Amino acid sequence: MTDTFTKNTAPAPDAVQPARVRARTGHRPIRSVLRHAVLILFALVMLYPVLWMIVSSLRPNDVIFRDPSLLLSDLEVGNYTAGWNAFADPFSHYLLNSAIVVLGAILGNLIACSMAAYAFARLEFTGKRLWFAIMLLTIMLPIHVIIVPQYVLFSQFGWVNTFLPLIVPKLLATDAFFVFLMVQFIRGVPRELDEAARIDGAGHPRIFAQVILPLMVPALATTAIFTFIWTWNDFFSQLIYLTDPDLYTVPLALRAFVDQQAGTDWGATLAMSVVSLLPIFLVFLFGQRFLLRGIATTGGK
Repeated sequence: MTDTFTKNTAPAPDAVQPARVRARTGHRPIRSVLRHAVLILFALVMLYPVLWMIVSSLRPNDVIFRDPSLLLSDLEVGNYTAGWNAFADPFSHYLLNSAIVVLGAILGNLIACSMAAYAFARLEFTGKRLWFAIMLLTIMLPIHVIIVPQYVLFSQFGWVNTFLPLIVPKLLATDAFFVFLMVQFIRGVPRELDEAARIDGAGHPRIFAQVILPLMVPALATTAIFTFIWTWNDFFSQLIYLTDPDLYTVPLALRAFVDQQAGTDWGATLAMSVVSLLPIFLVFLFGQRFLLRGIATTGGK
């Protein structure tokens, strides 16, 4: 009788299981809310300097450093007009100079790095592993180590105060990071495609141009986006080679706003800083999916 009573009164496993599931799922919304609250807090902390710069570009100069908040009391749109016409040339002149350097660097990296990557990934030549290792070691060399011999070399060529020192090295596959990125991507492309093209009579130039290159769109897009961001924000190299104000790029033009002797127009400086960020924001906004796809598929199947 006792066993029968126990069997009849004991809860069924199916009845206990939903209760445990409800108990676990009841905590999930709370954890999700807390997790999202922490992420939003960190995002606001990271975005605060950018938001403050945007808001401060619309404030009078005497209010910019007195008010750290993000609330606007006085709207000063004239900062953008003052910054745009602060120099002998409008700010669009410096945007155009930066665009020339950026486009040259992008084309150089796409052409040279893709060809070098194909050679390391598909061709067989003497010392291939040694040269690939040396190429990877150059990633660890800081620019400050090679800037002096490069400046001496380009000075002897008569390239100082031109855009050539900023563009020509890109045509020689000097960015080892992008070569490595593309090598890993090409290694993930099946060699059967090369063999099929070779059976049709294609050589290495045709295989590279018609088989490998169309499949490298994600890696090429990643290279283009990173090159754009790094070159657009580059200050040190452009400061070394460009001393003529007519050749100033955006970073050098922004530096020219800061005057140690006279008072700096911080409103105009912050306004043009916002303008200089717009191209980077747009490139990242529209190229984000290519960027993620290129990083995710590099070295994949």
